[in-house]
Parts: sequence; structure tokens; C-alpha cells
Amino acid sequence: MLLALATTVMGLTGCGPRKQTNDAALPAATVQAQAAEYQRRIATEDAIGTVLPKLKAVIAAKVSGSIEKMLAVPGQSVKAGDLLVQLNASEIQARYDQAEASLKQAEQDWKRASALYDQQASSRAEYDAADSRYHVALGEAAEAKAMLGYVQIRAPFDGLITGKDVDTGDLAVPGKPLVELEDPDHLRLEANVPVELAGHVKPGDRLQVSVETIETNLEGTVSEIAPSADPGSGTFVIKLDLPQFPGLRSGQFGRVAVPSGEISALRVPVLAVMQRGDMELIFVVSGGHAQLRIVKTGSRVGEEVEIVSGLDAGEQVVVSNPNNLQDGQPVVLKP
Repeated sequence: MLLALATTVMGLTGCGPRKQTNDAALPAATVQAQAAEYQRRIATEDAIGTVLPKLKAVIAAKVSGSIEKMLAVPGQSVKAGDLLVQLNASEIQARYDQAEASLKQAEQDWKRASALYDQQASSRAEYDAADSRYHVALGEAAEAKAMLGYVQIRAPFDGLITGKDVDTGDLAVPGKPLVELEDPDHLRLEANVPVELAGHVKPGDRLQVSVETIETNLEGTVSEIAPSADPGSGTFVIKLDLPQFPGLRSGQFGRVAVPSGEISALRVPVLAVMQRGDMELIFVVSGGHAQLRIVKTGSRVGEEVEIVSGLDAGEQVVVSNPNNLQDGQPVVLKP
């Protein structure tokens, strides 16, 4: 196995077989090198979550009645105050008209009783009875007016219609869902974080979020943390506000990188690592020559990558055009 690996590495150093290992036959190459150093970083663990809207409403009727008009269509964008559903108002309108008529009569009776009482032509009890009937009628008229307003169901905020549970002619009753509405412009990731990691997160923290179908990582801001863990899963729910981004939609699967502690690892520039099939290779400068090494990389941190094995701290790693070098080639370091 080791013999085969060594043979492969030797084969990578040139386009054809070398007749002999003769450093003098190779021209010296001027390269830039950098010492490999241990650097500290915050280690993270991924927590799984789902993208959900910050604002979502399941809209139901407050009064009973048949649906006269269904104006909401799934996928439709609406503004706050737009009419979504119109109920048949005949019965409620009749109740309102009756309440208004009763109020008008009660007001006339109160005015008459008030004038007679001022003229000392009626008793205090008669005046109080008329006054009470008037205020009761005022309340009933206000209630009937409010009920009449409920026959028109409007959007509570700007958003997108995501569901419709009834249609024209159906009976609407209080509490029965009619339309589902959500705000697609303000989304957040809700993730389940293990108990042992929850202590590393606090409101206001900015964490890296990756979402399926979106190549760029997003930065989410922790807005809410559940006060207690779910006894079944042993996790806390955290909510992270997400920025607006093309292709970001509710229902998508996502991951958030939750801090788990601090670690130290050997790092080199990403450009120093060459990929040859399944192998990762670098050149180090040793004794004035380029020496090919097989390494194993770990996490990428910005423009650097961690080296798990194959390299020691302090070794000079070629960071400029390593693909142009051959194993054993003389090198001159740029000042």
C-alpha cells in the first residue's frame, strides 16, 4: 500500500518518467513561502432547523355566515387591509338596522324624560329608567356595528396567501380557518440546539447559517431562545432572524453553526493545497529544495485551511504557484 502511494506521488512530479534524480537538471524556481502556524478558532457544531416566517396568520371568521366572495388565491400577494373574504351580511345587517332603530327610539325617550325631569314633571325613577334604556341601546348598536364589520375579512399585514381552506358558498363559523397568510420578506431559522451547546448562545449573537439550494452562507441574528428544554429531545429552540436573500423561502431546511468551544489547529493558505484525485498535496521548502508532501486537511476558515496531518508547525509551505513545481526542485525564496 505504501509503495503504491509513493509511486503515485512520484508520478505527479512530472509529465514523464525522470531518468535520474538530479537536482542540478532542474532550474531553480523563485517561490513565496509561509510558515505553518497553529491558530485558535471557535469550534462549531451544526444544529438542524427550518426556515419559517416571522409573521404568520391563520385567519378565521368572528361571526357565522355563508361565504359570499372568496377573493384570496394561494400565491397572491396582498397588502394590509385588502379584502380577502366577504360573508353574507343579510342577517347581521338586519340585526344592525334593528339596533339602530332601537337606539333612535331610546334616544327620543331619554330626551323626553330628561325634559320632563328638568320641569319636575316626572320622577327621578322614570328619568333613570329612560337613561338606562338609552345606554343599553347604545351598547347594542355598537355591538351590531362591530358585528357588521366582521363580515368583511381583511389582511392583517402585508404578505403572501399560502393556503385557502374554504370557498364561495361554504359556511364560515367562528374559529374555523379560512385563509393562511405569511410575510415572505421577514424570515427566520428555528433550530433545535442540544442542551450542552445552548449555554454558548445568547440573544444578539450572529451565527453562520447554511440553507439548502443557497450556495452562500447567511448570517443569522439570534432573536429568541426557549427558556426551557424540550424533555423529549433534550434540545432548546433558538430563533435566528435572517436577511433577505434571493431564493430564501419558508419551509427550507437549514443548519446553524453553534459555537462549542475554542480549538487550536495548524493552518495554511488554501492556495498552498493541491488536489490530485483523492490526495491532497503541498510543497514545503527543505534545504533549499521543494519537497512534496501528502497531507490531510480539515475545516476551511476563510482563505485558510486546517492541516490535520502531514505537516509540522514552523515548516515553510510554498504558497505561490505550487502546481508549477516538481519534487526536489531547487527553490529561491522571495524576500
